Parts: sequence; C-alpha cells; structure tokens
Amino acid sequence: MKPFINSLAAFTNEDFPVDEISSLIQNSQFSEENIKQYSYFSKDCYTRNKIYRDKNFEVLLLCWLPGQMAPIHGHEGEKCWFKIIKGNLQINNYSIISESPLKLKFEKTINASVGYVDGPADVHSIKNCSNRKVETLHIYTRPYDICDIYNIEEKRIERLKMRYHSIDGKLC
Repeated sequence: MKPFINSLAAFTNEDFPVDEISSLIQNSQFSEENIKQYSYFSKDCYTRNKIYRDKNFEVLLLCWLPGQMAPIHGHEGEKCWFKIIKGNLQINNYSIISESPLKLKFEKTINASVGYVDGPADVHSIKNCSNRKVETLHIYTRPYDICDIYNIEEKRIERLKMRYHSIDGKLC
C-alpha cells in the first residue's frame, strides 16, 4: 500500500489532476494480502477503515455487507475516487436542481464490478445489491469529517459527522 500512497503524494502540488489520478487508480492492483488488515465489516452499516490520512488526501477501505448502502451524499467540493476491489455495487448519480427546498434530478444507475473506478464523484448513493461482501478503496483529496446527506423524502440537506470503524488496521 505504501508505494500507492507515495504515488498519490507525488500529485499533491498539482492538485491531484483527474486523468492522472484516475489512471493511477485504474492501473494499481490491490491484493487481498495488501488490504486484509484494513478489512472490517459490521452488521450495522458499511464500515470506513482508514489506511492513510494527511492534510492533502486520505485513503480508506470501505467494507459493505449485502444490502448495506451509503445514502445520497455529496463530497464537499473535494475530488473523490473509488475502485471496487471485491464484489459489485450499484451507484445512483444525481444532480442538484435546488437546495432549498431540496430537489435532485436522477441521472443514471451504474452497476459496477471488480476493477471499476469512479471519480471524481459528486452527488450519488451507493448500495451493495449483491449477496456477497464488497470492498472498495476510496481516495479523498482535502479530507473532511462532515458531509451533506440529501434527504429527498424530507426535501432537505442534513449534515452527517463521519467516523472511522478502524484506523491503521486497528478497530476504534
């Protein structure tokens, strides 16, 4: 994992150019051996497992049991990519029409499998629609601790404090 993190760090002064970072992520291989110490699942919700973080970027392994999902959310203006390491996910992309009252336009659904790279992400929901465990590697520039959740039923934006399930391979 260290060579991958070092490669990302080399782009810090270039503000993480989209094409180069997308290519780096697409061409990087992550074996089960590389990620097993960060691979924690919970029956309550998908888990966010921190591999690396500094002021410029962070790398997480997200672990999803069948049926688990991330609600419609945004990324605070940062660049965000993810790569599916194991399994399949359904991604629903949206665009914002109005924030008050909240109105989103559904754009498309992507059924993605191993090797799929998404990013930079904007407003979307993610769900494990399969009956198997899923692992995804996420890269966030300008890391943040609170994000917008788009509650379309109540037509409002809610703020959610993010937390880690594990840090550097150790449960929190």
